[in-house]
Amino acid sequence: MDGTVLVADDDRTIRTVLTQALTRAGCKVHATSSLVTLLRWVEEGKGDLVITDVIMPDGNGIDALPKISQMRPGMPVIVISAQNTIMTAIQATEADAWDYLPKPFDLPDLMKRAARALDAKKKMPARPPGAPMAPAREMGDDLPLVGRTAAMQALYRLVARVMNTDLPVLVTGESGTGKSLIARAIHDFSDRRTQPFVVAQAADLSTPEGTAALKSRARGGTLVFDEVADYDEEIQARLVRLIDGLGDGAPRLMATSQVDLTRRIEDGRFRQDLYYRLGGVTIPVPALRERVEDILLLAEHFLSRSSRDGSPPRRLSADARELMRVYSWPGNVRQLENAIRRLAITATGEEIGRLDVEMVLGNQPAAEPLRGGGDGEKLSTSVARHLQRYFDLHGGALPPPGVYQRILREVEAPLIEIALDATGGNQAKCADLLGINRNTLRKKITDLDIRVTRRRKLM
Repeated sequence: MDGTVLVADDDRTIRTVLTQALTRAGCKVHATSSLVTLLRWVEEGKGDLVITDVIMPDGNGIDALPKISQMRPGMPVIVISAQNTIMTAIQATEADAWDYLPKPFDLPDLMKRAARALDAKKKMPARPPGAPMAPAREMGDDLPLVGRTAAMQALYRLVARVMNTDLPVLVTGESGTGKSLIARAIHDFSDRRTQPFVVAQAADLSTPEGTAALKSRARGGTLVFDEVADYDEEIQARLVRLIDGLGDGAPRLMATSQVDLTRRIEDGRFRQDLYYRLGGVTIPVPALRERVEDILLLAEHFLSRSSRDGSPPRRLSADARELMRVYSWPGNVRQLENAIRRLAITATGEEIGRLDVEMVLGNQPAAEPLRGGGDGEKLSTSVARHLQRYFDLHGGALPPPGVYQRILREVEAPLIEIALDATGGNQAKCADLLGINRNTLRKKITDLDIRVTRRRKLM
């Protein structure tokens, strides 16, 4: 790798790690905790690549992108951020960032992206100085599309990439996962945001007049077919004719579905030609139980929102947090949001305790713990399904290199944690259960940064 990299981050550790890694790779590095200093370096002509955090003591890294582009057209910028929301990914994309990575990031992955950015800069025709560039729009935090898991971050990047294309989008996922929010976000942050956003149900397509009205209402905007798998054969045929006859001023098409449409096609209950018309890009939204690490992040997000809306300030006790983490959440994010809203109102004290959560979840459907039971599906089948979803989330592109080790780590850490729980924290029993040496277990606990709770004491 050859070039000069400008690093801006208020975290001294991150600056040190990036400086050492980039220097070993052959780059020169200038690192700072100040956006003002970064912009001065750019204006002075220093650097071939910028790596910047978003929230800095003296400004916002994404807001600085238009200034960097104006001073140094064609300068690639990689944004790294601990703000793990869809808005951050969209803002970074809109501000013409070369790439976006959430914190904590995978260092080898970041190094590969930096190398590609430096290589592309050498081949990139310079944009004329002063060329206009749209600034990042202000975005609120009302959308509960929050998550630091790899699946959600891949989803955010995919949404940002397809946002301003004309490709039809099929958003799939269980009820309550946020399919409608994804569709709305794609419209609201796209170039079509000033045009109509129309959601169509099966009843809206039940007559030729209804079909014509939809076409007129959605002209130039976005037309979403909600739960398209529920459309009967006649409505599917009418929808195919509608799509084929859109012509000039056609709206962008999106559809949502709770079920796997390919299975419906195999069963003869969904038209293959309609599937191809709607599935230009498929965005699968993971269920909440498939991204357990995001449960408490979302809970805090909803508590903060409730407080802003006038509810008393609340916090979750350790026992309450643990119960929420292991609950199955069959209603997904929607159920979690409703539960938190109730807790914000009904909790008896400032701290929400386990009993408060149990009382709310006791009135919720399927209140079994996440780790309990199953539907008889083989473990290998379940693992294959999750791995396929991980690959699908990259929208036809390959995941970053290093998938094998990354997946092994993702599986190994929860396996050891669950085994420790099952053996009451006894490492000798846990090692025997896993069939590994006790010293190996100790090393893995350290290497995988597995937290030792009251039930898991180092022995």
